[in-house]
Amino acid sequence: MIYSVGVVELKSIAKGIEACDDALKSAGIRLVTAHTACPGKYEIILTGELADVQTAVERIKNGYSDSVIDAVMLGRIDETVVHALLGTETTTRREAIGIMETFSAASAVKAADTAVKTADVEIYDLRLSRGQGGKGVVIITGQVSDVTSAVEAGTAYAKSQGLLHGSSVLANPHPEVWDHL
Repeated sequence: MIYSVGVVELKSIAKGIEACDDALKSAGIRLVTAHTACPGKYEIILTGELADVQTAVERIKNGYSDSVIDAVMLGRIDETVVHALLGTETTTRREAIGIMETFSAASAVKAADTAVKTADVEIYDLRLSRGQGGKGVVIITGQVSDVTSAVEAGTAYAKSQGLLHGSSVLANPHPEVWDHL
């Protein structure tokens, strides 16, 4: 199955709820999640047919431009990213670790999708906003060269938008690091 996903973050909870309602009424899309996030943001993740998701994301970007922090549209999102968003993606690989930390959930989702499409890596964890000051964190694993390439490619969007907080590659993580991720 080919997934189309739109992720929009707004700096107003009230406008976020209004934008979510507006988007859902404007196109034949489904809501993956909509929730408040620290610090006082509202995040909306939508899915459906490419044109419908695109219409909904553009409607939010145009109608709520004063409140939009970040918005990404992923027309052919990798299925493993969708599973990670839903908390159902699991990997048993324990090789090198790549960490991508962004100031927005939208840029973290794009980083995850880009990373898995760039190299032979798997998502170990995808954390969006809650309990981390509104940041997005992607943790990937694979061979060190693949992880390095994936992190470089995955962080490019966030960096270009001024939303990259940081990234790291651990070639040979200590076993206790794995136990506490």
